[in-house]
Amino acid sequence: MDLFESRCARLGLAATHQRRLIYRALAESDQHPTPETVYRRVRRRIPSISLATVYRNIKTFVGLGLLEEVGSEAGSYRLDANLDRHHHLVCLGCKAVVDLYDPQLDRVRATAPNPKDFRILRYQVEALGLCPRCRAKRSIGETKRRKHYGKSRQTGR
Repeated sequence: MDLFESRCARLGLAATHQRRLIYRALAESDQHPTPETVYRRVRRRIPSISLATVYRNIKTFVGLGLLEEVGSEAGSYRLDANLDRHHHLVCLGCKAVVDLYDPQLDRVRATAPNPKDFRILRYQVEALGLCPRCRAKRSIGETKRRKHYGKSRQTGR
């Protein structure tokens, strides 16, 4: 939180009680929460806070570089307070987002010319796949389908 407060001071942003709690809810989570999740966590401490206030502060934090938006493939607006160089694993099943540290990926750069003079600010890799829990669910579902298909072939139904 000291880092957050010093960054706020340097950027001219008041580190209010609400902002500190919102940022803390993000910084203490490795789950890359949605604004709604942050809202539910902060609301336990500030029952009168609105979802609009949480969204407004998150947009401010992102705009000032205190947070990053994550997981376009996760299908929702997710947030990351971890500003260290890293990439993400995104589960296409449950939409979980997990940090991935790999120095090889840090060197990824486009080799083709940027279309329409697009200016690249940073590179970040999102690896898409299935987490262990979703793989297990999928495996169970495939087993059930195979059993059902096998029975229906045997009985002619």
